[in-house]
Amino acid sequence: MRTILNNGFEIFQPSSNDEIKKYILLRWEILRAPWNQPMTIDPDDESDKVYPILILDTNKDAVACGRIIFLDDHSAQIRSIAVSEFYRNQGYGKLVMDALENEAKNRGVTRLFLHARENAVPFYLSLNYEILEKTHLLFNEIQHFSMEKYL
Repeated sequence: MRTILNNGFEIFQPSSNDEIKKYILLRWEILRAPWNQPMTIDPDDESDKVYPILILDTNKDAVACGRIIFLDDHSAQIRSIAVSEFYRNQGYGKLVMDALENEAKNRGVTRLFLHARENAVPFYLSLNYEILEKTHLLFNEIQHFSMEKYL
């Protein structure tokens, strides 16, 4: 289902080839390209257990995206939340998280977890996620923290 926001932007689950390309490109531009990582398709992108979300502006350019992977009847993992630099700190990351959490609730999920980059930890704390532990270094430099939230 597509939702039109007050400013004319759309938030929805991408389905067309063009929408999926925009979703994957934004994810790569924000989360991989700055560290000279190749653009790849994650194996779980094609899984029926994955629910992606994309926000497009009025020009149909990608603003924000993210996905949730349903692991079992009661737990899911939030992954790959990305917001275009121009649109940061304007609430678009929260809109993506709200959409993913609502989908989780609709499917009966009670526990969400994620691996947050250190610079994103305050954002997730503001959404009532709790830090479980310090985990891995991505690309040998980006500290991650395991976090969870019960719905």
